[in-house]
Amino acid sequence: MEVEGEINNFIIVWTVAAASLCYCHTIGKLIPKGTLRLIFLLPVILLFLLLPLRLTSIILGGPSAFFLSWLSTFKLFLFAFGKGPLSPTPPLSQLSLSHFIPLACLPIRFHQFQIKPKKSHKSKSLVLRMKLLVLLTSKPVVENKERMNQKLALFLYSIYMYIALEIILNAVSVLITRMLFLGAELDPPFDEPYMATSLQDFWGRRWNTTVNRILHPTVYDPVLGTCSLVIGRRWAPLPAIVATFMVSGLMHELIFYYIKREKRTWEAWEPTWEATWFFLLHGVCLAVEVAIKKATREKWRLPAAVSGLMAAAFVMATGLWLFVPSLDRCRVDVKAWRECAAFIEFVKNACGFLRFSCFSVIIKR
Repeated sequence: MEVEGEINNFIIVWTVAAASLCYCHTIGKLIPKGTLRLIFLLPVILLFLLLPLRLTSIILGGPSAFFLSWLSTFKLFLFAFGKGPLSPTPPLSQLSLSHFIPLACLPIRFHQFQIKPKKSHKSKSLVLRMKLLVLLTSKPVVENKERMNQKLALFLYSIYMYIALEIILNAVSVLITRMLFLGAELDPPFDEPYMATSLQDFWGRRWNTTVNRILHPTVYDPVLGTCSLVIGRRWAPLPAIVATFMVSGLMHELIFYYIKREKRTWEAWEPTWEATWFFLLHGVCLAVEVAIKKATREKWRLPAAVSGLMAAAFVMATGLWLFVPSLDRCRVDVKAWRECAAFIEFVKNACGFLRFSCFSVIIKR
């Protein structure tokens, strides 16, 4: 990977994205919510699905693909109909462009629109530091993975993947909010998923809450409303849950494709659909869990410690079966470490060049 070329493409991608969101902001002021606004926004939604193709790295391309092709496109769909975070109260006329752009493509929120969380920032920072230390042990594991037990390697791989995802999302969001957008704060992607007491608790409240908050109004609520007319409000959540997980699986397939590519094209796209099956399986199981709770009116419930352990075991077992192997076969971990080394070397060379340039200027004076 040519680091300088990737950085140039990264700048181009986000410059085009920012310009496109300026257009969306203007469209929102000129065209009332509804189908006509959606028609004018569709070119930008399509563009955001294509922009990540200019990037091939995991470090820059992965987060960019997630923010643009998933978060932004779904938020723009909601915005077309006057819903979602881009259409808050007060109305759009009071949502400035400087707020609209970061809110459209980043997992952040603004204090004036939402209540600040009351969690301890110190304890959260300490946990993140501990996770970073654990992540640093992944390099020797990656280098010796071929000599390790396959199941143990996949287990460690899944732990590193979760930690890396949380650190990347936190780092990107904190960097942006603190450097550029005052009054904004990170929308936490995870809430201690290892403390979940059930599948419903794991997926609904703890795992990737950013995605959960965007899938709920875009998929769950519309399907819930439609199914309520057919099977009644009591059981309508069941197909809505399955539909939400299906869409999540398809979006994961797309994100996986972006980070697996070695070239900036669509060629050789051979999805395995393992991620889709993983999420569909969990959607069905979660629907069964919700159905049992509804049928028994939540009178039949296992102790939290037992149900939490069962949920964790099920997530880990199915993840090692369907979710993790598709990434492991593409050696995404090796690619990520190679990119880290390349970026570190690039930064060292850039700093050395700057020091040399400054020294030369001083000598000439």
